[in-house]
Amino acid sequence: MAEKIYIAEDEATIRKTVKAFLESEGYEVEDFENGDLLFEAFLREESDLVILDVMMPGSSGFDITRSIREISAVPIILLTAKDSDLDYATGINLGSDDYFTKPFSAIALNMRVKAMLRRVKMDQQIQNKTNEEPYVLGNVTLDYKTMKVTVGKEIIELTPNEYNVFLYLMKNKDRAVSREELLDSIWGYGKDIETRACDDTIRRLRKKLEGASFKIETVWGYGFNLKEIGK
Repeated sequence: MAEKIYIAEDEATIRKTVKAFLESEGYEVEDFENGDLLFEAFLREESDLVILDVMMPGSSGFDITRSIREISAVPIILLTAKDSDLDYATGINLGSDDYFTKPFSAIALNMRVKAMLRRVKMDQQIQNKTNEEPYVLGNVTLDYKTMKVTVGKEIIELTPNEYNVFLYLMKNKDRAVSREELLDSIWGYGKDIETRACDDTIRRLRKKLEGASFKIETVWGYGFNLKEIGK
């Protein structure tokens, strides 16, 4: 069955162009003139991925991202006409998984969509088949079967990308992981693409894991590793 994608964009030309391109790649796409209509549809039936313009009549893309994150961990891509670090950080902090500044390439957007959906599908397949024991570091447990992360007895809510980045770091907790490696493994693209998505995901993880007995340490000029506090 084809994956279902919802897109909300008030500029009809962009909306129809993206829809046609994604449909040509085999996806089932529903498009909406604003985010409120998309959210109403999402409440009736969840999609596999959401694409949201930031500035739309009615609720903004930020507002809809916040509403969706209250009920779902579906991958979300934001579109904006502003190349603004503040806009980018706001979207990422609300739980979006990626960010495109207009004008953008439909081919590049399709590559991101494919990478996100491929990652979600792989996670579901592995979750259904895995016999691996939970990953444990200090007072943090990542249960691969349930895709839950706990600090002590508290369950930590993570977006799909946050979970996948943290899982990757846990799997490689004995070594430093480069930004390029994370971008390639989690987002599906490497060093030639903007690294803000990686850095802001790490920033959110640090905040959510404040009670952990380890920290995500920056290896300057390279990437990140996990280090137990006091060692």
